[in-house]
Amino acid sequence: MAKTEHSFEEICRDIRARKFAPVYILQGEEPYFIDKITDLLLETVLTESERDFNQTIFYGADTDGTKIFNAARRYPMMSEYQLVVVREAQLVRDIELLANYVKNPLKSTVLVINYNYKTLNGHKALAVAAEKTGLVFNSKKLRDSSMPAFITGILKERGLSIEPKGTQMLADYLGNDLERLCKDLDKLAVLLPDNGPKRITAEMIENNVGISKEYNNYELLNALAVKDVLKANRIAKYFEMNPKANPIQMTLPVLFNYFAGLMICFYEKNKSDANLMAALGLHSSWQLRNYQTGLRNFKPMKVFALIREIRLADACSKGIGNADMSDADILSELLYKILH
Repeated sequence: MAKTEHSFEEICRDIRARKFAPVYILQGEEPYFIDKITDLLLETVLTESERDFNQTIFYGADTDGTKIFNAARRYPMMSEYQLVVVREAQLVRDIELLANYVKNPLKSTVLVINYNYKTLNGHKALAVAAEKTGLVFNSKKLRDSSMPAFITGILKERGLSIEPKGTQMLADYLGNDLERLCKDLDKLAVLLPDNGPKRITAEMIENNVGISKEYNNYELLNALAVKDVLKANRIAKYFEMNPKANPIQMTLPVLFNYFAGLMICFYEKNKSDANLMAALGLHSSWQLRNYQTGLRNFKPMKVFALIREIRLADACSKGIGNADMSDADILSELLYKILH
C-alpha cells in the first residue's frame, strides 16, 4: 500500500526531481498548499511546447466524472506524460466514477484532483483506490503558533529575510490567512531595493500593510509581560480609536496563547531555553523572551485565573452575558486584571 502521509516539502521535492505520482489527491481545509502543489505540477510535468496537446484543466462545476475519466485514459502526444488537473473537484457530483480509473491508472497520465475544503471520506472507493495507487495529501490549516516560522521560511526560499518584530506583527495581524499573507509579502518584496539588503522591516510593514509598528498586539504583549501599565493603556486607546484594524477578536487569541504558553513554562521542570522552546513549539529564541519575562512577573495561580478571564472576555465580546459593554470596555477591564 502506498504511503498516505506526505509532507508539502516532500511532495514539492519529488515533483522538482520529476518523480511524479500517477494520481494526486490534494484535499483539505487549506487551499494554499493545494494550489502551490498544483501550480508546481503545471510548471514541471510538461514543457511549454507539450502543453497544447497534453494538458487538460477541468473545473468541478463545469464537468463530470465521465469526461475526467475519458481524458485520463488518453495517451500523450509526442510527450512522455499528459497532465489532467481537476480544480474544485468537490463540485463534481459523480466523482466516485473515477475510482475505477484510479485503481489502475496509466503511467503516462498525471491526474491531479483538487478537493478543496473537504476530504474524500464520503467517497470510500475513490479514497481507498487513491491510497493504494496514488499520492494523498491532506492540506491542514497552520496553527497560529507556526506562522512566524512559516513567514521566515517562505521568505528564505526567496532569498529574503525579515526583522523578528516584523514577523510577529504579520503573524498577529493576519493570523493563518496564508493567501492574504502571501499577497502582502509579495507587495513588500517588490519594494525592496535591487541593490541593498533584502530585509523586510517593521517600518515597511507599517507603511504598506497598515499595521502600526508601535501600536499592535506584539507591542501590547511586550507591555503586559513587563507590566508596563502606561504603554499597555496607550495601545488599548489606539485600538479603541482604530477598531477596524485592531478588533478585539484578533487580540484575545494572542493573549490566550501567551498565557496558556506561560502556564506550560511554569510546569516545565527544565526551564532551559532549548527545553522551553521545544515545549512551546517555538522556532527562534527571540520568541521566548516574553515568556522568560512573564515567568518573573506573574505567579502560576494568577496566570491560571487570567486564562479564565480571557475566555470570559471572549464570550462577552460575542454578546454572551454582556448587555452594554463595548469591545474597548471589555479589553480595558481585562488589561486591568492582567496588570494588577
